[in-house]
Amino acid sequence: MFMDTLIELYDERAIENILAPDMFRPTRIIYLCPEEIAQDRKRQDKLCAFFQRRGWEPELIFMTASLFKADRILRQLLTIGERYPDCAVDVTGGSDAALFAAGMFSAKTGAPAFTYSRKKNSFYDISGAPFADNLECTLSYSVEDFFLMAGGTLLPGRVDNAVLETYLQDFDPFFDCFLRFRRDWSDIISYIQKVSPGEYGQTPPLSVQGNYTVKGDHGSRNSANEAALKALADLDFIQNLSIAPGQSVSFRFRDLNIRAWLRDVGSVLELYTYKACVDAGIFNDVISSAVVRWDDTLGHGSVLNEIDVMAARGVVPLFISCKATDVKTEALNELAILRDRFGGKGAKAAIVTTEPCNAAVRHRAAQLEIAVIDLEELKDDQLAQRLKVIMKAQA
Repeated sequence: MFMDTLIELYDERAIENILAPDMFRPTRIIYLCPEEIAQDRKRQDKLCAFFQRRGWEPELIFMTASLFKADRILRQLLTIGERYPDCAVDVTGGSDAALFAAGMFSAKTGAPAFTYSRKKNSFYDISGAPFADNLECTLSYSVEDFFLMAGGTLLPGRVDNAVLETYLQDFDPFFDCFLRFRRDWSDIISYIQKVSPGEYGQTPPLSVQGNYTVKGDHGSRNSANEAALKALADLDFIQNLSIAPGQSVSFRFRDLNIRAWLRDVGSVLELYTYKACVDAGIFNDVISSAVVRWDDTLGHGSVLNEIDVMAARGVVPLFISCKATDVKTEALNELAILRDRFGGKGAKAAIVTTEPCNAAVRHRAAQLEIAVIDLEELKDDQLAQRLKVIMKAQA
């Protein structure tokens, strides 16, 4: 224990507020923060819950501080220093005025001051803090941790992540099947949806029997793609396949998870991307279909978003959006917002698409610092390697 009291200059990027406390684990943390945070009990409780999840319970004190008046902040810091002479100050986050005041405070009182470098993933002594000098940050966070530290809540998504490990060997062949039938994939999945309608409120049946031709979208007709169904049977995704050309089709899904994936046009890419994250060997946590609620509001006022695949490497999260269609600017903007809100400045983002990506989309993605991985790289089985490059890892 290097200090009993740590002063944190509250930052909009959540991770800036928790890295130093979680690394050094003082008895008490004093946050100098905007008034809305000092009065937001729910946000404070979320921060308490985060530290409890990490296995410790520091005393948290939230003090309203000016964002722009360095002299006022300095007076607050001097008062804190008198009450807690054992304090140190983290100058990683906070406003320019707060950082200026913290520097003056350290110079006047000799209070230790230190910072964190995202580029080096290490803490450094600024003044009188040798315990933090060139100290590597060894912390590691789960996907859920990143949401919790930012005041969000991870909810169950469309995928039961607990079972995915048992299907890993299926995902590459599934994606190869998709590539073979890529141009017809939407019609193939639509056909399977029509002959295996959802059963709400009860366990859906695995056995399917339907017409060879069904109604498609916009009044069209959609016939069974015999080659695709046979390919899925070769993968053992469907069993007991029987086709009476022009008349009927029957088969049985291997299980309920396979049924769900074959009724969702985007699942194949998301599952393939999930496996690529696992295969990369650099992530300590990977989740498919990460649904996050931004606050504690339930019902119509609740703000929900889904990240198709999310992975965590140490203190750096990766947000991945999977698109089985052309990438739109709106999708890039939404991904950037989620990354910045729940990941902070050091977070990474990538969009994976099964379509070729044009120059305009790539330009906008570059502006938002979002990596683009399109069809050609997927065909060459480069996804796992690209993820390593994005995360600047060589594992």
